[in-house]
Amino acid sequence: MNYFFLESCVRNIFSPIIVKYGNYRNLYRRLFMKKRNMLQTFLFIMTGLVTFALHTPVQADETQSTTATSETMQKIEPKKDVYVIASDSAFAPFEYQNADGEYVGIDVSLMEAISEMHGFNIRMDFRGFSAALQALESGQADGMIAGMTITDERKKTFDFSDPYFQSGIQIAVKKGNISIKSYEDLDGKTVGAKVGTESADFLVANQEKYGYEIKYFDAADQLYDSLRVGAIDAMMDDYPVIGYAIKNGQELETPIERETGGSYGFAVKKGENPELLQMFNEGLKELKRTGQYDEIINQYISTDESAAAPAVDESTLTGLIQNNYKALLKGLWQTILLTLISFALALVVGVIFGLFSVAPIRALRTVASIYVDIIRGIPMMVLAFFIFFGLPSIVGFTIPDFIAGIITLTLNASAYIAEIVRGGINAVPTGQMEASRSLGLSYNRTMQKIILPQAFKIMIPSFVNQFVISLKDTTIISAIGVVELLQTGRIIVARTTQSTYVYLIIAVMYLILITALTKFAKVLEKKVK
Repeated sequence: MNYFFLESCVRNIFSPIIVKYGNYRNLYRRLFMKKRNMLQTFLFIMTGLVTFALHTPVQADETQSTTATSETMQKIEPKKDVYVIASDSAFAPFEYQNADGEYVGIDVSLMEAISEMHGFNIRMDFRGFSAALQALESGQADGMIAGMTITDERKKTFDFSDPYFQSGIQIAVKKGNISIKSYEDLDGKTVGAKVGTESADFLVANQEKYGYEIKYFDAADQLYDSLRVGAIDAMMDDYPVIGYAIKNGQELETPIERETGGSYGFAVKKGENPELLQMFNEGLKELKRTGQYDEIINQYISTDESAAAPAVDESTLTGLIQNNYKALLKGLWQTILLTLISFALALVVGVIFGLFSVAPIRALRTVASIYVDIIRGIPMMVLAFFIFFGLPSIVGFTIPDFIAGIITLTLNASAYIAEIVRGGINAVPTGQMEASRSLGLSYNRTMQKIILPQAFKIMIPSFVNQFVISLKDTTIISAIGVVELLQTGRIIVARTTQSTYVYLIIAVMYLILITALTKFAKVLEKKVK
């Protein structure tokens, strides 16, 4: 055998190993530089083969793992200190409040895991699906995750992530209803769905084919309660949500095979926050690669009913109160705070415009009349939507939902208070004004000393009545995401499905509060008189 030829082959084949594993270099020199016998050379070749066989697979795995990690976890720098993520407030199992009052769910866990993975901060804003959509579109939020189906229509307004959940939609009926077993059986019946959902789109597309009527709802609790009380014959919703409701005690059945649904996606406003979208995509890939994604899904969509059971039995009135009284009291305080602040401001604004409306200067009377007509002519919910979603694009900054709620309640109440003031002043006999002026008192002095003290006594019952109305009107403000007493109840219903008991508790709380205010008003009225 040609010794130099053998040495050349060994050099070419094993030089990478020799270079990498430096402890073999001395052996290489001893064998070839000193030209030992062929047996030593043969032993060297065998040693190299064994080493190559043992190390090459490990090296390949490490390379593949490193490559996979680098591909799925590209380093992306956040461009904001905190990203605001809008979401639904009651869409179990994707987002809902648990028995401790904390928001949990698939969407919440995914966002927390991805933000932690990439090292950026988030502030979750749970405000309801429709309000979340409008918040994202108006710039109130940087992103949105709320079990939102990716559609071509929505792609015109939003940029979507890779799908993070493959959904499906399904018809549900009240347990024991044997009259509906197919879509054909829905002919002449009423089917409910949430506004803006894939279920609603499916029902509209097939309405003429199957001949049913469609009834729309803003929230899931309204949809499920309507089916429970018989206001609708059937409903359509995402199958995970129906499954969660059945698992938590809702008496529902799904007699019709579910439809293949669309894909849920994380969304940002079109052309904005591309780094946030990229971080979500990269994080989602990594979660799926490591298996953490499956752990999150299985945590909330599971056949193990005992795992989701709360520490206290919430199927009873006592259990509901025991487990949720803190959240209810917090919602009540938010309601009272909204009412007190807005009514105090409304008194100031309303009295000013009320005095304008009876002023001797015509321009002031005109301004007051225009203000009252405009505010009273706009429904309060429309006014709230304009202030919260529309006004930021005009003024150039975001208005917090609580502040927007106070502004809405203040404007609405002030218009009615202005009319109360005008009516109270006009109720004072005009002869008193004329007599005072004839004695040489100025108009302002006459109003201050003679007219207003009498008018104030007349206004007190109307002021208290308007305060009660403002207290009730806070329920409308929940439409822009303010979590007051009613919205708190809806969040509890989404988790417990105990709508009868929850709304009974809320009704009693409102009744006690308003009755106390009415009694106080009567006592105050007697003291003033």
